[in-house]
Amino acid sequence: MGSSEVDEDQLLKSFLAEVSEAERDNEVLRILGCFKLNPFEHLKLSFDSSPDEVKKQYRKLSLLVHPDKCKHPQAQEAFAALAKAQQLLLDPQERGYILDQVTAAKEELRAKRKKELKKDSASKIKSLVDEGKYEEQFERSDEFQQQLIIKVREILTEKEWRRRKMQMRISEEEGRLKKDEEETKEMWKRKREHEEKWEETRDQRVSSWRDFMKTGKKGRKGEIKPPKLKTEDPNKSYVQRPVKRN
Repeated sequence: MGSSEVDEDQLLKSFLAEVSEAERDNEVLRILGCFKLNPFEHLKLSFDSSPDEVKKQYRKLSLLVHPDKCKHPQAQEAFAALAKAQQLLLDPQERGYILDQVTAAKEELRAKRKKELKKDSASKIKSLVDEGKYEEQFERSDEFQQQLIIKVREILTEKEWRRRKMQMRISEEEGRLKKDEEETKEMWKRKREHEEKWEETRDQRVSSWRDFMKTGKKGRKGEIKPPKLKTEDPNKSYVQRPVKRN
């Protein structure tokens, strides 16, 4: 370990020793009150902070709100939020996603400012004369940085809302497919049970049919059958006359 790192550790320990309990509690409240989708806010870092700066800042703040050193009832929650923020900012993919939203926010703010400058001739001329230095200076100002933070919040919120809606639709579709699958299984189950029952009663049905074929056409003993109506008489020996009624 180099001498500069040793000096830094001693400086940090000295700083923590001077921190009052009230300051620790305030830091817990600050962390828990941060915009949840922006890990830079949790660590109190600018958007251009390097991974090394992320690690140093996490170490400083995590010691400040560590549950073993901070008596605030939500210290553990704040400590976990800092850990998650560091994890996101050290993950290249997650960090890249957030910085993409920062870039989009800057573009929107620049476009808005460009429209405003068109109305302000003096500012427009100054911007042209300075060859962009005027705009660079403005983007380093506290005013622009605050606008940037707000705009990033808006974009991240919109992205998260879209993601959740998409996730909800996916869940609904998965639920519908699962329901259809269960209904199909139930249909095939009923069909199989019906076929099995039909096969089980096959012998009984065959026996009943044979009994019907033996006795069904002969009729019962002693049964008087009605005379058949003669509808045709090729020899003309029988003529059916209409019945006269009084």
